[in-house]
Amino acid sequence: MTKDSSAHPDFEFDLTFDETRRRAAVIAALGTGWDPPAVMRGEEEAYDLLYSDLDEHQQETYDMLVASGVLPRRRPDRAAD
Repeated sequence: MTKDSSAHPDFEFDLTFDETRRRAAVIAALGTGWDPPAVMRGEEEAYDLLYSDLDEHQQETYDMLVASGVLPRRRPDRAAD
């Protein structure tokens, strides 16, 4: 017995409209006070603090993670005071 391809028609669903609606809802929920550059600066400041003032063992672990490509190298001039 041969399989009849007309018994199982191709099914396609275009998610473009739903994705556009979802993105619009996210932007609307963020509101007008959302400032992407300020958010990115805040994240950079948090990373600077996180990786500053490491003890010897922490620095070795950090260097190992950077060397293996797990973490990006932080520039020394970006470290927090």
